[in-house]
Amino acid sequence: MLEVALIGVFVSSLFVEFTGFYPGGIVVPAYVALYMNQPLRVFGTILVALLCVLFYKLISRFVILFGRRRFVMMILLSGILVLIWRRFLPQYIPHGFDFATVGWIIPGLLANNMERQGFILTILAMIGVSTTVYFVGRVLMLL
Repeated sequence: MLEVALIGVFVSSLFVEFTGFYPGGIVVPAYVALYMNQPLRVFGTILVALLCVLFYKLISRFVILFGRRRFVMMILLSGILVLIWRRFLPQYIPHGFDFATVGWIIPGLLANNMERQGFILTILAMIGVSTTVYFVGRVLMLL
């Protein structure tokens, strides 16, 4: 796990340096790569990040949010949504259907970048870097 985290930070940093695009933050691809074998969890993380952006846009109509305030709001919204998600959603999903998120901070980091550079660019960058991290980690585990 530590190896994947280090590979993730390294590959994410290289990606940002060469392209200028953020794959949801520097640590997000490493965490997503760790859960690549659970696609519903990755999808749930993206869904919560989208909800964070939608709620942020609604709240920003009434409150001035930029910079650090925007970042904190995204993390808070992510935490609240994941808490609600984990508390109430399992009651409405059939047993054995694991529809969760990758932590509670990761969707907020992803949402922050989605709001800054757009949904499609952030998701494509995250998927590309996470897949690279996953396969590099798998190859290094075989050595």
